[in-house]
Amino acid sequence: MAQARDMQDFEKAAGTGGEVARFEAVKRSPLQQLHHFLHVNPTAVPIVVLALSVAVFGTVAGNFFTAFNMTLIIQQVTIIGVLGVAQTLIILTAGIDLSVAAIMVLSSVVMGSLAVNLGVPTLVAIPVGLLIGVLCGAFNGVLVTLFRLPPFIVTLGAWKIFFALNLWLSGGESIRSQDIDAAAPLLKFWGDRFALGGAQFTGGAILMLLLFGLFWFLLNKTAWGRHVYAIGDDRDAATLSGIPTGRVLISVYVVAGFLCALGAWVAIGRVGSVSPQSFYEGNLDAITAVVIGGCSLFGGRGSILGTLVGALIVGVFRSGLNLSGVDVLWQQFAVGALIIVAVAIDQWLRKVSP
Repeated sequence: MAQARDMQDFEKAAGTGGEVARFEAVKRSPLQQLHHFLHVNPTAVPIVVLALSVAVFGTVAGNFFTAFNMTLIIQQVTIIGVLGVAQTLIILTAGIDLSVAAIMVLSSVVMGSLAVNLGVPTLVAIPVGLLIGVLCGAFNGVLVTLFRLPPFIVTLGAWKIFFALNLWLSGGESIRSQDIDAAAPLLKFWGDRFALGGAQFTGGAILMLLLFGLFWFLLNKTAWGRHVYAIGDDRDAATLSGIPTGRVLISVYVVAGFLCALGAWVAIGRVGSVSPQSFYEGNLDAITAVVIGGCSLFGGRGSILGTLVGALIVGVFRSGLNLSGVDVLWQQFAVGALIIVAVAIDQWLRKVSP
């Protein structure tokens, strides 16, 4: 009797195993395969969107495929791209920084005020401006890390603080292009242009591309980058695994602040002047590039190169719609629709792949 029961149990177990084997052998549906592929490769969606956008606007918009227009798009997204690198680092840790543009403007005001208004040597004014960005980033990082305050609330408050400071330092007055040329032309260094065939590039655009390459390497090939992803995926689990989450988080905000200050120097070259009220929507533009580029707002997933693609998508849409004669109002409508679609795709991809 015991042997019979044992045989029955064995047959049941074998039957169960057979069911599992048959279940595992079932192939994924095409939709499940697509979900799995995009879940593993989140940058694939923005790359496809960019390719389709270029193809469509190249067909319907005159002069879109000219070398001048292609490089003009890169120039136009330079500031968004630099801020996007900083924003990507924060979002990968499951945070968000609403103060990136305010840090950039404050740093530019400090650089311009020191070099032009106070006569400080430009080689001193620029590092001081970069230091201001580092200190602003450290301010955000300490509040988020040591006091465990929500990044959204911290950086929202910091945005107002930094914006008020730059108005106070500047007196609400801009520094004109001719004054910069006369007193501190080095501030416009990244705005210098050089021709290559029919295309025109700026130093700022080249710097942006180099920054994306550098941070792709840091995020994918170094322990620091792996720690950034781990914190965004699950901060408590990262702490239990021995990752110094506090130091890494503060370093992320400090690096982001430095990048914003570097963007200030690039912005002076791009615009040619210093205005305390410029780039007011830079925060939203940077977040737009990151989200459209496939980075998850919940942290731990995404690629720095996706942010570059996202910034280019925004540039291509605005350039293509402008060349097609579409009103600016509808250009904003199109970018807003892109954001909603990108977030919807992110929510879908966050589901566990079957």
